[in-house]
Amino acid sequence: MAEERIFLSPPWMTGEEMKLVREAFASNYIAPCGPMVDRFESAFAELTGAAAACALSSATAGIDLLADILGIGAGDTVVCSDLTFIASAGPFSHRGARLVFIDSDPATWNLDPALVEETFAGMSRRGEPLPKALVAVDLYGQCADYDALETCCSKYRVPLIIDAAESLGARYRGRPSGSVGIAAVSSFNGNKIITSSGGGMLFSGNSEIVNTARRLSQQSREPFPWYEHARVGYNYRMSNIVAAIGLGQLGRLDEIIARKRRIFGWYRERLEGCGGISFMPEAGYGECTRWLTVALLESAVTDSGDVPSPMVRKVLDALDRSNIEARPVWKPMHLQPVFRDCRLVGAGGTPVTERLFADGICLPSGCGLTEDQVDRISGIVKESI
Repeated sequence: MAEERIFLSPPWMTGEEMKLVREAFASNYIAPCGPMVDRFESAFAELTGAAAACALSSATAGIDLLADILGIGAGDTVVCSDLTFIASAGPFSHRGARLVFIDSDPATWNLDPALVEETFAGMSRRGEPLPKALVAVDLYGQCADYDALETCCSKYRVPLIIDAAESLGARYRGRPSGSVGIAAVSSFNGNKIITSSGGGMLFSGNSEIVNTARRLSQQSREPFPWYEHARVGYNYRMSNIVAAIGLGQLGRLDEIIARKRRIFGWYRERLEGCGGISFMPEAGYGECTRWLTVALLESAVTDSGDVPSPMVRKVLDALDRSNIEARPVWKPMHLQPVFRDCRLVGAGGTPVTERLFADGICLPSGCGLTEDQVDRISGIVKESI
């Protein structure tokens, strides 16, 4: 009989989520908007220190709303982290913007602030229009270097957006993730820190930005008893049922992060240094949630490519044969066929993001993972390298 499948990062649910879902059903608020949406937004804003929050159908919808609010369109430039999921960049591409990707800092794996400064300075020096936005991604639960990015964006008057899809609960110099820039987004997909089955949150220290996003997300309906629209909007709001699940999960955030970090510690105890294995570093300026445990498998590959190294593929295959889900790190945006004409700003030589993609692997990190299961996974990894 085959072992039960171990998934990469499945939801970790308790009875509290179902209790709130039943409460939502009993209220007969099923469709978008309702008491659970209001409670979820208020609780989220309080937890993150935001002035306001808007619950949406996805974090991608939040980025798209911010692109609309900033008036980003054809020919505008948007600068973005290179090592990320495509949702960080896709909404701007849809609008015809030109994307410039920034290589990672090897000390944090997040975009390198020095390269952001270099990019802005070069554009200014050449008399080019400055970017309409910088999108900084908090990679795998670790905040980008907010202070350095804010200083740079303020100097050149470039709006800063934080893609905090993976970092809910992380800290930057004692502050919550997403607590800088014009606004941030968080994701509640099934594999994230907390889940509502899907959905996302746009949040900001500027309540007017959130209020504008909320109006846009509800088809930009004006406050009249009839349907009046002064501009075209979207159908991006979160449903009351989905919000009930998210609210139940949010109340357990500290427990979830503590569990994620404990699982990371188990892997590090068993694997660090074995066959050259190392782990994603934690920046000295904050605390990472360890949304996923991410390791580097030392390989003989010296040239980057469009696929992970043979070593990573060998380990992935061995885990899959044992009914264990794992995956490579994000494929850099500049290597994606859809962005083949976009520019990458790096420090020279092989980009850091390409090396991380070649050697990186995301190991199972669900909160329900047991120490015995980590033993089993680690054993397969060690046997395969």
